[in-house]
Amino acid sequence: MDGVTDVAFRHIMATHGHPDVVFTEFTNVHDICHGSRPGWEPLRYSECERPVVAQIYGKDPALFYKAAHVVADLGFDGLDINMGCPSKNVATSGSGAGLIRTPNLALEIMASTKQGLADWASGQTLAELGIKKAAIEQANERNANRWLEGNRPPRKLIPLTVKTRLGYDTVVINEWSDCLAQGKPEVISIHGRTLEQMYRGEADWEAIASAAKVIQSHGILVLGNGDIRSLNEAVSRIQASGVDGILIGRGAQGNPWIFQGNELIRKSVLETNPPSLPEPSISLETRFQMMINHATLFESFHESPRFPRMRKHLGWYCSGFPYAAVMRSNMVKTNTAQDVQRLVDEYMSQHVLTEAEALSASTL
Repeated sequence: MDGVTDVAFRHIMATHGHPDVVFTEFTNVHDICHGSRPGWEPLRYSECERPVVAQIYGKDPALFYKAAHVVADLGFDGLDINMGCPSKNVATSGSGAGLIRTPNLALEIMASTKQGLADWASGQTLAELGIKKAAIEQANERNANRWLEGNRPPRKLIPLTVKTRLGYDTVVINEWSDCLAQGKPEVISIHGRTLEQMYRGEADWEAIASAAKVIQSHGILVLGNGDIRSLNEAVSRIQASGVDGILIGRGAQGNPWIFQGNELIRKSVLETNPPSLPEPSISLETRFQMMINHATLFESFHESPRFPRMRKHLGWYCSGFPYAAVMRSNMVKTNTAQDVQRLVDEYMSQHVLTEAEALSASTL
């Protein structure tokens, strides 16, 4: 979800969908430790997102140790190591899903990260650790905006989690899971495809179920991920695989309402024959207003030259209504929230009015 789950997207999800936990875009440990401002962008978050987990990646255990201090110092509720990114640039460098090929290094990274979190909780400061001055200044700036003077909460050990895939080019998830379990993370999340598959084909939930048994035998929670696009799919996958929960990524694109059924899912998975759950019913007006709100929020968090990154979100909202394809093709050319508002106004005046007139005519 790199390039998708930015601070504006997560804010929308948190305020309109209310997921149980959210993860940031992944951030390179090198950028974190050296204070690169563009590199720190994924670490921005709003208080409404809590619990919010910082997702990081890399291949240098020493940098993971330092990055763990920064993540904890920024007030995140957890730290997640990405060992599943299929991006060619990331994986071939030995990071992300590339770590599946180097299990000993993966364990070393987990151990260094856990030690970093523990040492920060025990009182070690960023300055004592030798973190670059630019990184310390950014951390202080973020925290100054978050906590009033003297009201910073006491330090506490935050949990470590891991995201991964079924394998690199073949399914080795049982052996790989047994390896990861030795690192004793609190949670292991599994996407049901290998790196080679990227996002092609269907997620292999049978493989996830098999791995879940291995991981849970170590007392570690398992989250499954892959192709969950409805409440009923969520219930079915949880029950069939035996995982402790699910992650929803692409299913939330243009659809923050998918998380509104969390409580229904929790109740249904406990039933032997759960009833079919009603999917959230979203009016066209609500969908359009969400597009405007999201675009406006994006502008408040980012400078105007970055608005093209918002266009894909607008395109995802445009589905399931008359002339959605036309609306989508127009939305991906917008440059401001005002452009979005204008297109919505034009649609509502041209198409919705026409449909109302047609309905009126049919009743005469």
